[in-house]
Amino acid sequence: MAKQVALVVGGGSGIGADAAKTLTADGYDVGVMSLSGKGEALGKELGGIGFTGSNLVVADLEKFVNLAMDTYGRIDAVVNCAGHGPKGEVDEISDEDWHLGMDYYMLNVVRMTRLVLPIMQKQQTGSIVNISTFAVFEPDPDFPTSAVFRAALAGYTKLFSTKYAAQGIRMNNILPGFIDTLPEKEDRVERIPAGRYARVQELSKVIAFYVSDDSSYVTGQNIRVDGGLTASV
Repeated sequence: MAKQVALVVGGGSGIGADAAKTLTADGYDVGVMSLSGKGEALGKELGGIGFTGSNLVVADLEKFVNLAMDTYGRIDAVVNCAGHGPKGEVDEISDEDWHLGMDYYMLNVVRMTRLVLPIMQKQQTGSIVNISTFAVFEPDPDFPTSAVFRAALAGYTKLFSTKYAAQGIRMNNILPGFIDTLPEKEDRVERIPAGRYARVQELSKVIAFYVSDDSSYVTGQNIRVDGGLTASV
């Protein structure tokens, strides 16, 4: 049986890069894409494929998907990561930056999903995992565009997952809190019941579960991995 193939978009560093390493260790053929070039280098280092491009550019995503299909002939999973979009006071963000935030945090997923959906439909299987944020349910003023458009992503995920569940295609969102790939700030640590930032591999293992068939009956969900940071039930 052919090895399963997982693509990581935005995998040059942080959660995406560690997820790519974890999935490789779990036996996947991995493709990694990022704008910086680090994703291309990492993909090749892991024995897979790499591509340099932007998840804001449809043509770049098309080239990445075509490279994976030319190389492996299948795509079983996609992990969508995103960089940091516009920030600022919520009443001072320009129209241009609100639109850019939508590009970064919601349309990045929509674009990639459109490209891989026909492939997954033909296979009758597929898992799409989106890296979202704890601020979906409890918006944080430090991350306004992320909170707004990843809340929209939760709605999109539910609509998509409901439509395609019977075809064996799933979509779930992972909602991380603060991760040790970021500079630690004392005031943030004080907010976390676990008393520390997450180790990045703690996120990668959750991602690997939702990518895999072990989670075959889970779809349309927003899974918080935040050390108890958010208070809502």
